[in-house]
Amino acid sequence: MRPRRLILSSSGKGGSYLSEDHLDELGWWRKYIFSVDHKVIGLQYGLTALSFLLLGFMLMILMRWQLAYPGEVIPWLTFVLIFIFIGFTIIYLAGKSRPYLALNSLIFFGIAGLIWYFTTGEERLPGGIMLPEFYNQLGAMHGTIMVFLGVVPLAVGAFGNYILPLQIGAPDMAFPRLNMASYWVYFIGGTLMIISFFLPGGAAQSGWTSYSPLADISTGQTMWLIAMLFVIMSSLLGAINFIVTTVQLRAEGLTWFRLPFFVWTQFITAFLLLLAFPSLQIGAIMQLLDRVAGASFFIPAGIIQGGKVLEYAGGGNPLLWQHLFWFLAHPEVYVLILPAIGIITEVVTNNSRKPLWGYPAMVYSLFIVGFLSFVVYAHHMFITGMGTAVATWFQTTTMIISIPSVVFLAVLVFTLWGGSIRFTTPMLFALAWIPMFGIGGLTGLPLGLAPPDIHLHDTYYVIGHFHYVVAPGSIIAFFAGLYYWFPKICGHKLNDTLGKIHFWGTLIGMNLVFAPMLVQGMAGMSRRLYDGGMEYDHVQPVMFLNEWMTWGAWMIGIFQIFFILNMVLTLRKKSPSEENPWEATTLEWATASPPLAHGNFETEPVVYHPPYEYNVLVNGHNEPYVPQHKKVEIRD
Repeated sequence: MRPRRLILSSSGKGGSYLSEDHLDELGWWRKYIFSVDHKVIGLQYGLTALSFLLLGFMLMILMRWQLAYPGEVIPWLTFVLIFIFIGFTIIYLAGKSRPYLALNSLIFFGIAGLIWYFTTGEERLPGGIMLPEFYNQLGAMHGTIMVFLGVVPLAVGAFGNYILPLQIGAPDMAFPRLNMASYWVYFIGGTLMIISFFLPGGAAQSGWTSYSPLADISTGQTMWLIAMLFVIMSSLLGAINFIVTTVQLRAEGLTWFRLPFFVWTQFITAFLLLLAFPSLQIGAIMQLLDRVAGASFFIPAGIIQGGKVLEYAGGGNPLLWQHLFWFLAHPEVYVLILPAIGIITEVVTNNSRKPLWGYPAMVYSLFIVGFLSFVVYAHHMFITGMGTAVATWFQTTTMIISIPSVVFLAVLVFTLWGGSIRFTTPMLFALAWIPMFGIGGLTGLPLGLAPPDIHLHDTYYVIGHFHYVVAPGSIIAFFAGLYYWFPKICGHKLNDTLGKIHFWGTLIGMNLVFAPMLVQGMAGMSRRLYDGGMEYDHVQPVMFLNEWMTWGAWMIGIFQIFFILNMVLTLRKKSPSEENPWEATTLEWATASPPLAHGNFETEPVVYHPPYEYNVLVNGHNEPYVPQHKKVEIRD
């Protein structure tokens, strides 16, 4: 008789359950599109987020081409063809692995293709030459799509949804229907953001920061605000679910200090989302009222546009928006980074074959980072005229928050020290992440001090620092996680040779793009100029770097083909790989690969050990690894 597997249908332990037999009676739409299975939802989040990341990347390619060759014809047809090729390759990939997921990808790539068709016409690219207004749209939408629609949903919605319940031994998330709702609210928000390209005047032009008063009076911003309200609501729903799941659904014996570090990062990230996003939600509603209801929360009196005084009540304060935005945006940086640190920790510990050095220090550092992230935000606002005392406070807290970041890096280095390192593909990405994140952190220190920040603010130095934190600091970690957990998700291990080709091309390409930005910034090159600043004499010696960065960006894109090819070839394999190919210890490897459709585990696991017991003494002999659910006596 087939074993009976269960899935939670209501909150917490002791809630009601649905049997797999009953779920089998559900229609295709209920099982796969409007699913309550955290694994399906995680894959939906992942595929949708990757689609957005690809779209945001293509927007960046257009921007970089304009900066490298200002005033020249842009070969937009080439971009369209490449986009379509990669898009349909991913659709094919989704169809081979999970046929029902191809629908989401098809929708997004179809819409994205239409964007390229309708936004590259004479209104935006007359004669193939980019207009400044269109460049501003690309900049605003690139930042918004990459951060809010790409990286955050991939870090939390995809990795968190799929892996966290498995690592804590839970059958599903605490609120499966709320989980489903969070994805579809995110999907609606992303779709509205894309639709803005088709509206009169085009998409938002005020940057991903949406600074007032420009955002209050520029075109395209209304749809941006409405879309952001949906995205924010999705994050809040997901945050509540992650917190309750972690608190209530841990397996027997899985105490707090037996949690895998990845679970800790998702747990703290959920609190950051829950506490930080409401400030942007409030700000978005206020700015929306400024635009459609005649309010003046952020619009000062007597503002002039096109030589005419605008008919607003006035009295608003543009700095209020900056406070509301950055109160969200700096914790948002850690929303991007903390899950990445969790992934890197899992990979480094597993491939160094050592217990995690300084596990308690890592956990306590997470709490410190989470708290301090809310009291450092105004270092983005030193040039707004804040007083010396206020600036000193935010300088001090900024320096203090760098300490736990150093702890993260130190613990990883000490874990590597003396380990039996396996240079697998996920480990290569993890090893590269350590110095890349270090560069991102070190370049941020001058921006956390008012005197150098005054000179570096609004230059390409800021762009370089931010991208070193977000792109290598997040994307490289996500690649490490994809290679590491791919056997768990799909039952097949990715090809190591293709993976290493993908790694080296991505790493070199990222540094070709972001390192020159730091040089340009120190030379005084201003950001957000559609011609790169070609009219300014002082930046002429560093203008040639724009071409380097453009071809570096193309290099990144080309080497992603090896990653896509790797996944396609791997999924076509008929014979499955080992269920635990990495010889890992955490609970996600205690079940089948892929996990059971409903309930994850045949029987509820019981935890007996900390998460990273590698090369430990068991009954007088050395054991290479001891899974958390294996009941043995370990001696120090």
